Amino acid sequence: MIVTQNIIDFIIETDIVIHNEIICTLFMKGRFMKTIYVILGFIFLGLGAIGVVLPVLPTTPFLLVAAFFFGKGSDRFNRWFLSTKLYKNHLESFVTNRSMPLKTKISILAFSSSMLLIAFYMANNIYLRITIGIVILYKYYYFFFRIKTVG
Repeated sequence: MIVTQNIIDFIIETDIVIHNEIICTLFMKGRFMKTIYVILGFIFLGLGAIGVVLPVLPTTPFLLVAAFFFGKGSDRFNRWFLSTKLYKNHLESFVTNRSMPLKTKISILAFSSSMLLIAFYMANNIYLRITIGIVILYKYYYFFFRIKTVG
């Protein structure tokens, strides 16, 4: 009887320890991922800020990705990012109205097309080239027919 009780106590204690370790691991994994999201948010925010100054680098796609990562990583950073002048100047109209100025559309299309054309040129596989061609066509369709042009 005493042996059985000791075995039961051991199983209960072991089970509690295992559950605590699982909960702590999941908690730490969640915090770790949130930290990674915030770091990625700042990286893409920096690229977007550089894109304001450099005409070759588009601003809007990087800021959209930054908004995504800040939203996933931290409510505080997300609120801060949504209140910045950079967000309000470049993304707010797109997020609220699904519209974009023509200049922004052209800069995004030029940058993304150049990257896709480089990939197209370097690809040796015909199926990859066809896929990249379809992506380019869809991108132009989406920008011209699905996103309104303002100003």
